Amino acid sequence: MATTESQDIETATTTLASALPDDKTRRYDRQLRIWAASGQAALESSRILLVSSSATSTSILKNLVLPGIGHFSILDSTITTPADAGNNFFLNASESIGKPRAQEAVPLLHELNESVQGEAVLKDLKHILATEEGRSWLNAFSVVIAHNLDKPTLEKLSALLWANPIGPPLIAVRSAGFLAEFHIQYHEHCVSQSHSETAPSLRITRPFPALLDWARSLVWQDMDPTTHSHLPFVVILVRQVDEWRRSHDGNLPKTAAEKKEFKKGILDLKVKIDEENFDEAEAQAWRVWSEPAITSDVQALFSLPPPSTSHTARQRHSTFHALLDTLADFTKDPSGPGTLPLTSTLPDMKSDTESYVRLQNLYRQWSEVEKNKFKALFKEKHPEVAENADPEEVDTFVKNSHHLRVLRGKQWGSFDTDRESVVSSLSIAPREAATHLALSALTNLISRDADTSKITEDALKKEVISIVGTSVELPDEVDAAVGEVARAPAADLPNMAAFLGGLVAQEAIKMITEQYVPLNGYCVVDLVDSWTGIVG
Repeated sequence: MATTESQDIETATTTLASALPDDKTRRYDRQLRIWAASGQAALESSRILLVSSSATSTSILKNLVLPGIGHFSILDSTITTPADAGNNFFLNASESIGKPRAQEAVPLLHELNESVQGEAVLKDLKHILATEEGRSWLNAFSVVIAHNLDKPTLEKLSALLWANPIGPPLIAVRSAGFLAEFHIQYHEHCVSQSHSETAPSLRITRPFPALLDWARSLVWQDMDPTTHSHLPFVVILVRQVDEWRRSHDGNLPKTAAEKKEFKKGILDLKVKIDEENFDEAEAQAWRVWSEPAITSDVQALFSLPPPSTSHTARQRHSTFHALLDTLADFTKDPSGPGTLPLTSTLPDMKSDTESYVRLQNLYRQWSEVEKNKFKALFKEKHPEVAENADPEEVDTFVKNSHHLRVLRGKQWGSFDTDRESVVSSLSIAPREAATHLALSALTNLISRDADTSKITEDALKKEVISIVGTSVELPDEVDAAVGEVARAPAADLPNMAAFLGGLVAQEAIKMITEQYVPLNGYCVVDLVDSWTGIVG
């Protein structure tokens, strides 16, 4: 007996040990909880190009290497100076002085994550842009990031990548002292996993058959007190909506008086004063008159015009747009609920385990029914796309159909050429616009003369006026921004590099994984007063 017990314990322990996560899962455990295996796979297949090996550039790469990108290239022919050795943590201090900066940074970055491949390309971007082979090489990356690149070269890089609608996004970063900004250039970015915190519809006013049957089967006076006090608020609301419609010609509460009466009807059902589930139902009654069949954001996507560049931009997200077209038809189907597909995700609520699990199972089963109906419609409308579509991508789209996003971006620099928009931003967001203008003025001045010792407040302000026009009255924020830029026009400070490195890497990960919603415009950073904002 004792031997058998010992053997069983040993077997159980062995089984448990074999089920433990592997090294890779343990290493990336926390981030897998954020963007799941699909996001991690996208990261691991990505190739990142960093133009520059400055302190900010290596800080950005650090935050991309740690989560496990596939490969990175640092394009930089700069030789390490004493200033670089003093502010860049990814150089071997004085030992790196006089050696290629990119070449010195790669081994130290590789130490952070040995599964990531990296290389130093000791060439000038101008020469790469001058050849067909070089231009093809640039277009082969997943994301291109450039820090403090001179304006003429950045304009050529931007134009090259913008000319290819399915090419890599460009993240242009500019920093000077305690001020910085970055802009993400892309034609179109589709997000099915936005991870929105807004709760999806519970279909309370359009219940599916099994849920409505449960609600209608309730006999309040015969119900056990324990069951009565643990009934989920969803079932309570569905029952009350059904009864209200029967006595109000099929209408929902509309006026303030009717809404008050509806809430009172819920509370009148309580048999004990401490029945929190009915209090919760009363608090959630807003769902009855405020929960749309289709969210306004998703409804707007159904009439989204094609990208302004060409139809080619849609080819990158052809499956997403085919699914979106199918979704529009799904909501219009006369035999359907007239809503987006049901989600099986339920919020926490006052209930006992039995009732909550029953409710969860009902939602899960019916969401599966509607997902299968959606897939059948997808195959009917887009047979070729459906045949080649990744089933996981389709399932993810349906599951997150309540929070879809499609973003249309702008080419880097286009905001500054739109004088009307720039002037308008000075009144709408003065500090963000002022900081952006100060950094744009710095970029313009350096493009004409690389000697940063000639950068003065007067020169910067004159350049700002040339951008917005002489008739525009500049807010006080411009003086403050110009003063900080003039104080340190070429300073790549470690604390700004660290902060900016985290921000830029975060947005790059959003672009790579196509999860969460990336920034659209210029993200402006001010570490003097500790704030960030968006402009343009």
